[in-house]
Amino acid sequence: MALTGRTALLAALGSLPVGIWEPGWTGLLAVNAPLALACACDFALAAPVRRLRLSRSGDTSVRLGDSAEVTLTVANPSGRPLRAQLRDAWPPSSWQPGTDIPSSRHRLTVPPGERRRVTTRLRPTRRGDRRADRVTIRSYGPLGLFSRQGTHEVPWTVRVLPPFTSRKHLPSKLARLRELDGRTSVLTRGEGTEFDSLREYVPGDDTRSIDWRATARRTSVAVRTWRPERDRHILVVLDTGRTSAGRVGDAPRLDAAMDAALLLAALASRAGDRVDLLAHDRRVRALVQGRTAGDVLPSLVNAMASLEPELVETDARALSAAALRTAPRRSLIVLLTTLDAAPIEEGLFPVLPRLTQRHTVLLASVADPHVARMAASRGDAESVYEAAAAAHAQAERHRTAEQLRRHGVTVVDATPDDLAPALADAYLALKSAGRL
Repeated sequence: MALTGRTALLAALGSLPVGIWEPGWTGLLAVNAPLALACACDFALAAPVRRLRLSRSGDTSVRLGDSAEVTLTVANPSGRPLRAQLRDAWPPSSWQPGTDIPSSRHRLTVPPGERRRVTTRLRPTRRGDRRADRVTIRSYGPLGLFSRQGTHEVPWTVRVLPPFTSRKHLPSKLARLRELDGRTSVLTRGEGTEFDSLREYVPGDDTRSIDWRATARRTSVAVRTWRPERDRHILVVLDTGRTSAGRVGDAPRLDAAMDAALLLAALASRAGDRVDLLAHDRRVRALVQGRTAGDVLPSLVNAMASLEPELVETDARALSAAALRTAPRRSLIVLLTTLDAAPIEEGLFPVLPRLTQRHTVLLASVADPHVARMAASRGDAESVYEAAAAAHAQAERHRTAEQLRRHGVTVVDATPDDLAPALADAYLALKSAGRL
């Protein structure tokens, strides 16, 4: 229960004539006794809060950057009308900064025996699960002098999914995939190493594609057509250790890596390949296996929603063992991790032969565009020192990448905006060369 500002204002206004004409206890009682009686009547006529029945409905998932609507239904079983202010509390990251107060507070009036709905619009700023906190209701009497207050637990969870901003690149990558498959009118006839069909020879065809046995059985020269391999296994490995927590721009490196993984998964599933996901640092954080082509992308998005970087050093041996268990047969292992020299030399290089002996390995890393800008600055002495430090960091990354390439690893090193299309291009190049 609580007094309202209206009560305080009436008490203040009543004290003025008391102080002028009748200072003392008699004057105070003459003003405050009726006010107290009015407050008691107002409290008695206010609808009880504890007896209200509350339920929720609405969105259960939303992409980061989009809005979700959660509806709260308030049922008033009492015989008195409910005049209330309601606060629907959620974690601070459920709204854009500065919008939580107008978004979470509602005024409503519910007649006796009826129900009303209020909608809370969420716009989360972080991935993960956002769970509703308590609903606080302040019920006022008809005079607005006194109020009842209480809270209700009305559980609800909204899962904030990765935004998948790189999906804008998917149409162009699918067009390139159709070219590789030979399904568009291009000069090439379906690159790849998997036999597709026979057709009649036309001038300009590679003579090495002539099928002499088929030619002997027909009156015209027959050539083989090829297509990229299908039904290959791709294991996407997300390194969720401390290096993934480094912020590039406004987001951690892990977010850019997940965005690239989603574009690769969407492209590979359209190409007829099977895609699994492993997130690991010192232990397995997420594992998605055996999904169909139509279900793989929603499963990956749902698994990535709650992933956060862990401030621990990644156990490369445990990660390698988990990858080998997840991919027992020859696969393409896409490792999204750092290109920093120390973690690669001390962690990945000792276990790399076990991976490359059985699998094709592709390593993708998020580069910081600010380092490139620092390397190009020459304005003053401080800028020159910054440029020297940036050039040293770039040279170290290039040296690490070359060492990985000598071990047979395909390396993609790109900024957050370019990583996803660059990784998709590397996958298509491997598919075109028949290396999957």
